[in-house]
Amino acid sequence: MKRIALLLIFALSHALTSYSNVDSLKVVADSAYAKEDFDSAARTYQRIAKLGESSDVCYNLGNCYYRKDDMARAILWYERALLLSPGDDDVRFNLDMARSKTIDRVTPRHEFFFVSWCRSLTNLMSADGWGHLSVLLFVLCLISLALYIYGQQMWLRKSAFTLAVLLLLATLLSAACGWAQASRQARRSGAIVMSPAAVVKSTPAHSGSDLFVLHEGTRVEIRDNSLSDWVEVTLADGKQGWMERKQIEVI
Repeated sequence: MKRIALLLIFALSHALTSYSNVDSLKVVADSAYAKEDFDSAARTYQRIAKLGESSDVCYNLGNCYYRKDDMARAILWYERALLLSPGDDDVRFNLDMARSKTIDRVTPRHEFFFVSWCRSLTNLMSADGWGHLSVLLFVLCLISLALYIYGQQMWLRKSAFTLAVLLLLATLLSAACGWAQASRQARRSGAIVMSPAAVVKSTPAHSGSDLFVLHEGTRVEIRDNSLSDWVEVTLADGKQGWMERKQIEVI
């Protein structure tokens, strides 16, 4: 018991120290950003991100690189912020602004309305947000079931039963959206081209045929990540090929 208590105290002390370090570093980074010292601000925000990635820190890093006119890194960090907080309109707006300053124009393939609707619904909140909503809906469902079981009046029991069914369906939908967001965050298959110009090859070798050229800031999806130096990627318009791993950075 004494050993467990010491471990808990150590863990709590470490957590408090980490939070304190993050707060003090954020003050330094915010101050540097306010003074338009974007190099210093970006370095400090990077240190904070290593201690614990958050949407706000990623967004601030994106803003630093945007002000430095480094659109590839700005897009990278905006994408990371959006991955953690998909419902943030400010992040989406700044990401679109940064994308408008890149060279490549990729037109996404047409997809069914239901697929677009599901994606839009899932992106309303983060995985944590959907999780919290699922718990709330489930508690309300249990309360409705209690009213159905113990209610004295027939109209109350019928209404409570109908509401319980609807709340259960909403709970399952919310849980499914949360699972989809959590899987997306864990998978991290998206990447940003960081090289000024990257040739996409037909095979994972320099001797492969040149298919097309991508420029910095373009988003790709990784299809095959099994090789050490090459990755197979696909674009939103369906084009695909092989790129050198060093030319991209995973979101």
